[in-house]
Amino acid sequence: MRRKPAVSGYFYPDREKDLRSMIERMVEPEKEKEKAICVVSPHAGFEYSGPVAGAVFSSVQIPDKFVILGPSHRSIQSRIAIMKEGDWETPLGLVKIESRLAELILKPSALITEDEVAHLNEHSLEVQLPFIQYFKKDISIVPICISYFVSFVELEELGKAISSGIKEFKEEVMIVASTDMSHYVEHEVAKKKDFLAIDKMLNLDAKGLYDIVQKEDISMCGFQPTTSAIVASKELGAEKATLVKYQTSGDTSGNYDEVVGYAGIKIN
Repeated sequence: MRRKPAVSGYFYPDREKDLRSMIERMVEPEKEKEKAICVVSPHAGFEYSGPVAGAVFSSVQIPDKFVILGPSHRSIQSRIAIMKEGDWETPLGLVKIESRLAELILKPSALITEDEVAHLNEHSLEVQLPFIQYFKKDISIVPICISYFVSFVELEELGKAISSGIKEFKEEVMIVASTDMSHYVEHEVAKKKDFLAIDKMLNLDAKGLYDIVQKEDISMCGFQPTTSAIVASKELGAEKATLVKYQTSGDTSGNYDEVVGYAGIKIN
């Protein structure tokens, strides 16, 4: 199956030349790059979240293989939906699905369902691809879309299935957790709440992140994918996390009364 772009021409330009030109303004090709197990990257329209995504992808060595975890912004049939065959199309070209790795992740967990439909209209994974493709043309991915109703125990199981699959795969793989932070609150409120969650991420505290988001009512849409990504990263030997960039939509729009927060974090 070929998964067509759902938000091309809306979240980002639908012409290759225009998209490359936009990304060029948001990345730092000369920045020193570290090897990373995982990055946390936002998924809004590039005009708003692109500078954060660009900064975090500019700060890491880009491998050939990725597991991308994103939240579903609409109701889906599966709790955890994976695609294990086909490719994804963006204006920068086709991205193959890494079928062998997908199988290895599926194998240890009955929670994960092969479900192409869950991915068709979901933007949270799609918007990560142009930034990765900008740095490296030939990449392959395992896309995983997560329902809002998944519990911490299930997220922990998913994280362990991902780490187990990557270990057995025996090639370098980067995990990408796709999330925006607070939604539609005042800038200062967003910063205060977001940094409660960011502190948990920087401490690689998966349960702490899951709990604080709910306790403090932080409207972080991808806290569940990020929780699983932290579990997987620690299983793969991660020891530290670094905040590369934080900003809100107000920094682009000038409207600080109602913002969305964006954080770019690398884990290694």
